[in-house]
This record gives sequence, structure tokens and C-alpha cells, in this order.
Amino acid sequence: MSDVRLRDVKKQFGALSVIKGVDLDVEDGEFCVFVGPSGCGKSTLLRMIAGLEEITSGSLAIGGQDMTKVGPSERGVAMVFQSYALYPHMTVAENIGFGLRMTGHSKEMIAERTAVAAKMLQLEPLLERKPGQLSGGQRQRVAIGRAIVRNPEVFLFDEPLSNLDAALRVQMRGELSKLHQDLKSTMIYVTHDQVEAMTMADKIVVLSAGKIEQVGSPLELYHRPNNLFVAGFIGSPKMNFLKVQVSVTDGAVLVGLPGAEISIPTHGVTVPAGEMTFGIRPEHIDATGKGDVVLESTVNLAEYLGSETLFFVTLADGSELSLKADGLAREKPGDRLKIGINTKACHLFNKDGMAVINGDLTR
Repeated sequence: MSDVRLRDVKKQFGALSVIKGVDLDVEDGEFCVFVGPSGCGKSTLLRMIAGLEEITSGSLAIGGQDMTKVGPSERGVAMVFQSYALYPHMTVAENIGFGLRMTGHSKEMIAERTAVAAKMLQLEPLLERKPGQLSGGQRQRVAIGRAIVRNPEVFLFDEPLSNLDAALRVQMRGELSKLHQDLKSTMIYVTHDQVEAMTMADKIVVLSAGKIEQVGSPLELYHRPNNLFVAGFIGSPKMNFLKVQVSVTDGAVLVGLPGAEISIPTHGVTVPAGEMTFGIRPEHIDATGKGDVVLESTVNLAEYLGSETLFFVTLADGSELSLKADGLAREKPGDRLKIGINTKACHLFNKDGMAVINGDLTR
């Protein structure tokens, strides 16, 4: 078993509190992604699991064993860093097997494990090359191979793809996902890129200012964000937000939008009247004017991406929205655009930023 359990884990650097009481369970074989903006504490939390940062208070267990005070080399974890940290004078094979050599493994064992890792990562033709002869993606695979040969209980990845170009990041995301399927190991992965989190994770942990905002599957966080922070962080482009006035009727709330009013079912939830924040994702706004409510807008900016078009529009009261349209849409800045709103896709957040109603298109 290689589950990871954090209980009220805190980290302080002097008077500065960086991790503010984290409780988290990462199950055996799970691919868990820590995501959040720069400075939220995700890398610090990962380094605490690795043993590279001391836990100020709280406890850490790996595989049911208390690892709070155990040294990094004895935790059964392997870490892959943002920088490849390869030895330039060593071959690929020597870099992959270096850690095993330092821990006194036999040459036969090192050669066997290196061969297995190289085959898994498609590095077999490159084993005699030096790092300077490799591309960025190949170097990152060598760094991952160095972790694989240790047969760790838990793999830890600290933004391993951030140094790669966009196309290579997409390729490496697929390779890491396949690696997880092949190894069936517990993996904890840190990124600031929510697209990486959505495409790779079984479980996403959204962090902000040293605290967990929400834990759940990618689709849970996308469809049912707990608060404004998660709603705005998950999704690209991010969810649209409008300040609105809400009145309550039997089984529904009436929301005043610029130039129209929309009735949103409460699904049994108690909703207070007054000022709230209305949210809807760009991909849930219809650019052809089909929906329960139609709003008049003016196009400010259009991004023609081929497969889709992104419109940034202004509503009657000056509020701004972004929306995704078909790639064949050709409206230009200054054009009028009727946009449709589906009540099932609407979210409402209270004054404290907490979700009161989540849009659910499956209903």
C-alpha cells in the first residue's frame, strides 16, 4: 500500500505561515495533482511529503507508516524536479542508474532496472548519449527514468513540464498518464497549469494561500466548484462573473441580468435574496442566441482559433463576458451579437464567495 495521509500539517518559516493546516488523503495508486497560483504553497507541501522540508506541526503517513520525522531517503518516495538535474558527463544509462549505484546495488540489478525504465520511456536508442545531445523532452524522460528505477512507493513531480514548449508539454502529459496506467503507482504532481491538472488527475487539490480550497475529481471541480476562487481557477478561459440582484420565488430564484431576467431552479437549496455573484462558463454561452434568455452584446475582441472562436463582449450595462463560439463564427469587433443563456448552466455565489447553486447540465 502506498497511500499518503496528511493530518493538520503546517509549515512556518519564522513568523510566516506558509501551510495552514492541511488534511488530505491520497489513495493507493491515485494520480493526485496539487494546483494553484504561484505562492499558494503547493511545492512546499510536496517537499514536505518528500522530506525536503521539515513539517512544523501535524503528521504524515505513507503506506500506513508515520513518516513525519523520517529522513527523505527512507520514505520510499522519488521526486522529479522542474530542472532535469542530469550529470552532463554521464550517459543516459549512467544518469538513470546513478541513484542505485550510490545505494550499493549490484551492476546486474542496475542494468536490469535501467533497461526496464528505458524501454518504458522509449529511451533505448539513447542510452549511450550524453544529456547535451538530447531534447528537453528526452532529458525529462531521463529524469523520470531515474525515479522509476528506485521502485518507489510514491512518485512526486514538481512542475516537471514547465520548461518544455507547448507541443512537447501536450505530448509529455500523455506519456506521464500512460506511465501512471502502466506502473499503477501513487503519483502526486504539482502544477500551476489547470489544463495539466484537468487532463491528468484522478484527484485535484486546489490550493490558495496555504489552504485547501477544494478536493475532487476534475469534473467535480469543473461542474460544482465550492467557491469563487475554484470556479475562477478551473476552466480556460475562466468562468464569467457578474454582480446581480436576486429575488426568491417558489422553487426558483430570479436573477437580474443586463437587459433581461432569468429564473434559475433552486433544486431545494435555500437561497437568500439580495446581491450575489452570477457565474457562467464561456463554453456554456450560446453565440447564436439560443437559450432560456437572450442578451444583447457588442463584440470587443475576437480570437479566431480555427477549431473555435473566442469572443469578448460587452453587455448593455457595460459588463464584460467571454464566450466560445464555433470556429466558423466571423463576427468582428463592433458587431452586435445575441447570446443565449441556459438556466441549467448558471452558478450563484453568496457575498462570502461560497457556491449556493451550481450549474449542472446533466439535470
